[in-house]
Amino acid sequence: MPLAPMSQAVEAAVPGGLAALNVIHLEHAEAIVAGAEAAGRPVVLQISENTVAFHGALPPLALACLRLAGAAAVPVVVHLDHAVRRDLVAEAVELGVGSVMFDASALDYDDNVAATADVTRWCHDRGVWVEAELGEVGGKDGVHAPGVRTDPGEAASYVAATGVDALAVAVGSSHAMLTRDARLDDKLIAAIAGAVSVPLVLHGSSGVPDAGLVEAVRHGMVKINIATQLNKVLTGAVRAALAEDETVVDPRKWMGPARSAVAAETERLLALLALA
Repeated sequence: MPLAPMSQAVEAAVPGGLAALNVIHLEHAEAIVAGAEAAGRPVVLQISENTVAFHGALPPLALACLRLAGAAAVPVVVHLDHAVRRDLVAEAVELGVGSVMFDASALDYDDNVAATADVTRWCHDRGVWVEAELGEVGGKDGVHAPGVRTDPGEAASYVAATGVDALAVAVGSSHAMLTRDARLDDKLIAAIAGAVSVPLVLHGSSGVPDAGLVEAVRHGMVKINIATQLNKVLTGAVRAALAEDETVVDPRKWMGPARSAVAAETERLLALLALA
């Protein structure tokens, strides 16, 4: 089907949550799309600024994701995640990426508002959906300060001042968690959801147990970002394949099982979020 805009994917996910899964290489993207098709659910392919730095450029991976999304049997969005560089936002939009997260959360409130409002105006002039962040989600290589929760009243003011289409909020999760024992503040999620008029986004979702993700959606979360959980599954499958045959040198022999494992975990996560 045609490349899906974020607004369509959000609507298609209702009454459940919309899974937004990070892509690091082509096999990630292939697996995520396969899992979404198996689940019959929309999905978001996210490319972070860190991943762009890893590859040295945005176009190869972004263009591959756009082609995969356009050929998928379910709505698939391609989204630029955690971009702090305006030039990267502009490059993504030029390539055809229709949704971006501009992350100015490390700035103080006034500077965050000014920078985000400017990027949002520019993106909206080009029909591009914009996500921003208020309150700092923990983890992510020390970029974010843990323990800084989003205030509902400030969130409402921020959305009004910036015009963003979605808001990532700090409610108890942390990026890059290897354990799944984060406790979210569901009352805070509900309070923020009641105060703002745009979809809420949960970053650091890999550290949240299954039941916590379902409750987060039930309390008002819409877009659920997951990266580390898929990386754990992929790496575990690679280790198992290499351990089974230590003489293997063909990467297809270990990347194939890893891709299948990520597709299965994607299908499971999307089915889980549909329960909300």
